[in-house]
Amino acid sequence: MSTDTGVTTGAAGAAAAGERLLEVEHLTVKFPTADGLVNAVTDLSYGVARGKTLGIVGESGSGKSVSSMAVLGLHDPRRTRIEGSIRVDGQEVIGLSEAKLRRIRGNSAAMIFQDALASLHPFYRVGKQLSEAYAAHHPKASARDARRKAIEMLDLVGIPQPDRRVDDFPHQFSGGMRQRAMIAMGLINDPSLLIADEPTTALDVTVQAQILDLLGDLQREFDSAIIIITHDLGVIAEMADEVLVMYAGRAVEYGATRELLTHPEMPYTWGLLSSVPDVSGDVDARLLPIPGNPPSLLDPPSGCSFHPRCVHRDKVPGDLCTTTIPDLSPGGRGPGHLKRCHLADPERIYATEILPEIAPDLADGAPAAPAAAPTNKEA
Repeated sequence: MSTDTGVTTGAAGAAAAGERLLEVEHLTVKFPTADGLVNAVTDLSYGVARGKTLGIVGESGSGKSVSSMAVLGLHDPRRTRIEGSIRVDGQEVIGLSEAKLRRIRGNSAAMIFQDALASLHPFYRVGKQLSEAYAAHHPKASARDARRKAIEMLDLVGIPQPDRRVDDFPHQFSGGMRQRAMIAMGLINDPSLLIADEPTTALDVTVQAQILDLLGDLQREFDSAIIIITHDLGVIAEMADEVLVMYAGRAVEYGATRELLTHPEMPYTWGLLSSVPDVSGDVDARLLPIPGNPPSLLDPPSGCSFHPRCVHRDKVPGDLCTTTIPDLSPGGRGPGHLKRCHLADPERIYATEILPEIAPDLADGAPAAPAAAPTNKEA
């Protein structure tokens, strides 16, 4: 497959297509509005293998949640234009009837939403909601069986006294307990794919760590694939095997987690890393925010969508950045690391300009950038 539109080559293609639990190819999602057509996701491709975790990171409005909701067919087809292909365990999702989509949701794939209190119905007991999720895919199960399964799942995710708390209402649970209940609901039918959309939002650091550990433990037990959507690069470093960076509805960088976080090749990724506070650095040091604002998806910029905010565009000859959308192509780290950028030598720029400013201790120990090849005259 072409490397200019997705992350289905290189390291991402290490698993054969048949081994991939989720395959998204050339996904485009648009929302017609009174002001015009919102290009929420444009030509996005990625895949996730069983037992692996893909982290999707980017600012609000980059298309992370929109693309993941499309995987479960959660967009209203009357108000959404969707193109491309989404296959969950070999089943094409786009174009399926609502009845067939309901068989996939919760059974083959499930989603944990970021606001557990808003996602749980306030008028129904937690156990009742879990039981209904189980009964929807097990019509022959009795009410007693469904309740027993709900208690079992609450126990599995670490809810104390699950046989008693199963009859509580959502407002009687703490924030961390509600998030655990949402995870229990997502896993109650043993789905092969779990999408976690900001699963640790508004939780304190200790509970965040517990939730992430729980997701890891459950993944090992069920051998499920996980997509974790987050703004937190610390969560990405902890959880993800591979990272997809999105900006303005497009994939702008992809790679194995350790490699992408230590050798990023796209200026937007540099900006995300520069915005993370260094707890070991100077307490008076200022954060380095990305200048400007995300573009309007009603009228995206011409060329590279990041060029209005990119401080490195003057390093590209001509007006490529403003006129030509760069392909998502292999960078300097090999075919498994893809970046959407016109910069010819991003690794050198990062090593000599960015890293010394955001992590001087790492820059001091980093190997020097390779010298430029000599010209014929120098040779």
